[in-house]
Amino acid sequence: MDRDYAQPLDVPALAREALMSPGHFSRSFRTAYGETPYSHLMTRRIERAKALLRRGDLSVTDVCFTVGCTSLGTFSTRFTELVGLSPSTYRAQNHDHGAPIPACLAKTGTRPIRKREVRTDPDS
Repeated sequence: MDRDYAQPLDVPALAREALMSPGHFSRSFRTAYGETPYSHLMTRRIERAKALLRRGDLSVTDVCFTVGCTSLGTFSTRFTELVGLSPSTYRAQNHDHGAPIPACLAKTGTRPIRKREVRTDPDS
């Protein structure tokens, strides 16, 4: 999923590959990664979008479609939720301060952090 982030998410196909039902796959994925397969995929897409927007040579719309999103509105909403800025505002910022940092380290340092849901047990 991390490698093929620009491809459509197909939970049933992923579940078949893992020899699980789609529901069990989704629950197991959430237990292992702390988020649903869709949330994980969107986080990877936004992570890649940030890198493309920092380059500054693509429009927000081009970035949206390059990372595999099919709706500019959904992309912008998710980007803003994870990054705290709209894609156009993020793109307009000066990113020169990070230029000497190797891409592999910049990727780790700029990775979007999704807030984990806190579940409460109603029986406690």
